[in-house]
Amino acid sequence: MNTRPVTSIDVAKRAGVSQSAVSRFYTPGGSVSNKMAEKIRKAAEELGYHPNVLARAMITGRSRIIGLMVYYFENQFYPESVEKLSIALQREGYHVLLFMAQNTIGDVEPIIQEFLGYRVDGIIMVSVSLSSTLADRCRDNNIPVVLFNRDQPGDSLRAVTSDNYQGGRMAAEILLRGGAERIGHMSGYRNTSTQTDREKGFRDTLAEAGRKVHALDDGNFHYIDAVAAARRMFSAAEPPDALFVSDDHMAMAALDVIRFEFGLRVPEDVAVVGFDDIPQASMPSFNLTTIRQPLDEMVGVTVADMVEAIEGGTEIRKRRLMPEAVIRGTTRG
Repeated sequence: MNTRPVTSIDVAKRAGVSQSAVSRFYTPGGSVSNKMAEKIRKAAEELGYHPNVLARAMITGRSRIIGLMVYYFENQFYPESVEKLSIALQREGYHVLLFMAQNTIGDVEPIIQEFLGYRVDGIIMVSVSLSSTLADRCRDNNIPVVLFNRDQPGDSLRAVTSDNYQGGRMAAEILLRGGAERIGHMSGYRNTSTQTDREKGFRDTLAEAGRKVHALDDGNFHYIDAVAAARRMFSAAEPPDALFVSDDHMAMAALDVIRFEFGLRVPEDVAVVGFDDIPQASMPSFNLTTIRQPLDEMVGVTVADMVEAIEGGTEIRKRRLMPEAVIRGTTRG
């Protein structure tokens, strides 16, 4: 029994075309006539041929693979983002290689080494930061990097985020309009650009109204930590009567604590605003007022910037896209 893998030479012979024609057919952007394409497609199907992506990368210098690095999937914003990024990249003719980071900042060298081994054409980091040393290494290997839903100081890395500062301002405005007196804030990781910008916009808007943050605690973008933070905040002698939470995932934890452990009414006793507008936010059990990130636009811009960079574009852009306030049942007024 012959177990030799089917090659492009075999397909070319069966189709009666040149090997270069087969190569062009399987190369995104390559050009063959419709008649020739049909011959190659039929021959490949009959022979059970599948192109070897990594072998082709050795020849062309392009793997058509994008490395996608994400920190965690606990928050529904991330699986939704990865799904949309993967689909958009596939439409551009790229494959996705997914890796999980161990933390959100810097310590991702082992994964970068694996990406380099797979000869990826580019790297998209979803809410994960990159040290300057690793950024330099990617640049030395001509591998463009785009940060998604995260930015960091300096102008060496492309980044696509919503305008988190303006989103924080929107959250404060909603709670102020509702007549809140004791406005609290539950933060995420304090060393991230998303948290820093959201909190600054929130604080600046309160200050403009002559107000300060009444209570502050850290939920660290995790449900369990957010539950603990909410318990501390609402056990105080004067708990908040309004709360801005830095993402919907934590906001849902806070709502569970507020309603079921403290027996408070939302929004009559406590108004709550989240951030992201994940699918669960609109479910009747939460009906969460939130700041919607323009996810589809963020994905589109990220993929466009990545493709441009792979094709030789050198401009490093920081993209900040405008979020939108979505008013539901957890706020007053």
